[in-house]
Amino acid sequence: MAKVGFIGLGIMGAPMAGHLQAGGHKLYLHDQKNPPFELIEGGATVCTSGAEVAKRADIIIIMVPDTPHVEAVLFGENGVASGLSAGKTVVDMSSISPIATKGFAKKINELGCQYLDAPVSGGEVGAKAASLTIMVGGSEGAFNDVKPLFELMGKNITLVGGNGDGQTTKVANQIIVALNIQAVAEALLFASKAGADPARVRQALMGGFAASRILEVHGERMVKRTFNPGFRIELHQKDLNLALQGAKSLGVSLPNTAAAQELMNACAANGMSGLDHSALCRAIEIMSNHEIAKAADA
Repeated sequence: MAKVGFIGLGIMGAPMAGHLQAGGHKLYLHDQKNPPFELIEGGATVCTSGAEVAKRADIIIIMVPDTPHVEAVLFGENGVASGLSAGKTVVDMSSISPIATKGFAKKINELGCQYLDAPVSGGEVGAKAASLTIMVGGSEGAFNDVKPLFELMGKNITLVGGNGDGQTTKVANQIIVALNIQAVAEALLFASKAGADPARVRQALMGGFAASRILEVHGERMVKRTFNPGFRIELHQKDLNLALQGAKSLGVSLPNTAAAQELMNACAANGMSGLDHSALCRAIEIMSNHEIAKAADA
């Protein structure tokens, strides 16, 4: 049994922590809100700060929205860094800047501790099903130490390279996901406007070369109009912004990523930043003055 700290118990973090607890590990929790009651009932200890989590746990996992949040958790007042002692391991499973990640890792390493960046893909569904894809950057030794915990939360677990490489992989993932959502939205809108049943079009396409996880899951959301968040538009905006910032610093062009970001921006401008990222289709629908389908109760 490992003593595991978990900071950030939102849509993704809560079920991830639950899998660790079900695996027999002792949890030390900290969140801006009260941690889920079921975790406390299961024996988790609630801590008043990141520093307390770091003092009591041997492996500290962070799952928060963005780069500034990770920095605050690590190095803010009563942050994780102030409670660390040599030999502990910090694992950031948030999706943040690869460049900032390298700086964070260096500071933690200087305290005699290991650092892994281990962002995930799979959304709320994957978090609940313990089927997340986990992309890891850091040393092989630290990876091997933490891998048994990763295996309780995910299925496809890969050590990509050094610190920052996990976050770089996640940015690449988010580019692919965004462009696939855009492609599915355009295809289903085209079919719907042409008079075909978008649900049946989707069903037909699932048997061909156009089949994808995005068509399966998010295509269904577009047809059924179920945009309750599994992964919010505002978070995907953040990830695409990381991609475009990185592209600028690397001197490369990502034209379709920029287009997908503008569609995300259009959704946010129309009050939809809190919807699931499959609602990117709404921006295309607004421009086309046509919806892929009507809500069931419409």
